[in-house]
Amino acid sequence: MTRTGRRWRERLGHYWRLIRADRPIGIYLLLWPALWALWIAGDGQPTAWVVVIFVLGTVLMRSAGCAINDYADRDFDGRVARTCERPLATGAITPREALAVFAVLSLLAFGLVLTLNALTIANSFVALALAALYPFTKRFTHMPQVVLGAAFGWAVPMAFTALQDGIPAVAWVLFGATVLWALIYDTMYAMVDRDDDLKVGIKSTAILFGRHDRAIIGALQVLMLILLWWVGELSGRGVYYHVGLLLAAGWFGYQQWLIRARDPAACLRAFLNNHYLGMTLYLALLLDYLPAG
Repeated sequence: MTRTGRRWRERLGHYWRLIRADRPIGIYLLLWPALWALWIAGDGQPTAWVVVIFVLGTVLMRSAGCAINDYADRDFDGRVARTCERPLATGAITPREALAVFAVLSLLAFGLVLTLNALTIANSFVALALAALYPFTKRFTHMPQVVLGAAFGWAVPMAFTALQDGIPAVAWVLFGATVLWALIYDTMYAMVDRDDDLKVGIKSTAILFGRHDRAIIGALQVLMLILLWWVGELSGRGVYYHVGLLLAAGWFGYQQWLIRARDPAACLRAFLNNHYLGMTLYLALLLDYLPAG
């Protein structure tokens, strides 16, 4: 390989790490609510092309979100142990390059949305605005996780507009549950960095909740399960879905056990465990929508 080829390979590796392609947990946490919504909106049989668009769009927008997040945090990441090796923090890529990556990925995602109906296209601008806004909210509010939840959850109303050309009540209840879920798991994630964030001045719910963090997370977990039960009632779900809710409650109990001592490594494991919770609920929906007999 030539020297130029090696340089380009190295630069592409930096871009790969910028968009966290080596850490797909964010894709999963964004994708599961979209799939929940698609299956409910499509009454168990969502249009295949719409599913493909949402899966690809999830990958693109999560990657774009990572790029704009690192741009926003470029003056902080170098002072936080978990993020100090990110390519923008080390100077491996420039802020202008991060913005370019965000723009290109966002345009690719928008190109996919253009194949859907007008209401979904209109809602995609809200999704973009939320994704771009979230990283900067850490400067002026202790509740950036709520904005993250809205950004991650906006795929829910978009799924309903794509398949039903409207947003019924069940969509908003599911959106609310998704916002709560992000508030839960991202507070766990923020617990990992709490000491560093206090030093550099980044705000989070982990700092806001303080010594009451576990109790508040527990209350949010219960509230999320209640909203998901309500989703089941509104959409006429059956036994498999409700078994999925019981399993989700079990995952939440396991997460509470992990964060009991607030050990950063254990809090990170609790955050990562939410992938399995999201997958459990999706599999429950799949089974629940299987034809009877």
